[in-house]
Amino acid sequence: MYEAFYGFKERPFALVPDPSFLYLSKGHSTALTLLRYSIMNRQGFTVVSGEVGSGKTTLVNRLLDEMKTGVTVGLINFTTRSFGDMAEWIMMAYGLPYKNKGKVELYEDFVQFMIREYAAGRPVVLIVDEAQNLGVRGLEEIRMLSNVNAQKEYLLHVILVGQPELRSLLQTQQLRQLTQRVSVAFHLKTLTDLEVEQYITHRLTTAGASAELFEPAAIRLIAAASNGIPRLINTFCDLSLVYGFSEEKPTIGPTEVRAVLEDRRRMGLPAGAAPVGAASPVGAAVGAASAAIPTPPVGAASAAIPTTPDAPSSPATSSLG
Repeated sequence: MYEAFYGFKERPFALVPDPSFLYLSKGHSTALTLLRYSIMNRQGFTVVSGEVGSGKTTLVNRLLDEMKTGVTVGLINFTTRSFGDMAEWIMMAYGLPYKNKGKVELYEDFVQFMIREYAAGRPVVLIVDEAQNLGVRGLEEIRMLSNVNAQKEYLLHVILVGQPELRSLLQTQQLRQLTQRVSVAFHLKTLTDLEVEQYITHRLTTAGASAELFEPAAIRLIAAASNGIPRLINTFCDLSLVYGFSEEKPTIGPTEVRAVLEDRRRMGLPAGAAPVGAASPVGAAVGAASAAIPTPPVGAASAAIPTTPDAPSSPATSSLG
């Protein structure tokens, strides 16, 4: 819609996780390095957690792009507590036959598959996105399937990616055997104000536009309203570009951002604290339909993420806490 007007090759703030747009903040860079390390050294389990919208899936997609050759990767996503037999999903993730087979046969087939891949020099990696949804039972099934090792190396390396609830789940007594095998663990923090500015600039220039398209005051508003969560930054920036395009504004200023935030607040959607001053008429022109919806009370800023070091003291001994 606005791509040609602002000189974009493609939309810079689409919500679909796109590894080509990945901005490597300090935290994301550390997480990617640890993921590479864990795969190269065939560690048992790796855990990466972070708030909703913090860029975990984009990070996984970047890792998948890097592992197109030399590594056999299976990906499980869209997880739920009613997922069913975990062995079947794992077999399906690797394109292996799984229908009309019992658990013992599935286990034996998967073990033989891992042995063949190991003999061919191809590490087997299983990535489970939104792993917190599996619960204790699902995670225990994965641990049981990953018990096979050869010559001091595990035949299956498991990467668990999930929301902060995953860390709490892993600290339960029932999963103590699994947590003892976690060699790398890292929690993604939200972006700082400076990183938000760099994030926006990175995505603008990657899409082919000017780095100065968003005015500094607009970026400050976005940083405050998003709490440094990349998905919300994308949403606010994308809508601000729509509002700016509707008024043929050459740059995006605080007026457009305030209009976006006010309209989202009327809809009861995440928009941070209320901006000072009246909403811009731009928002009324673009989103007049939302004006009739009562404005919900403005709550406090979102709860802070539990304090976690940017990087573990040692990749082999990182704490899950």
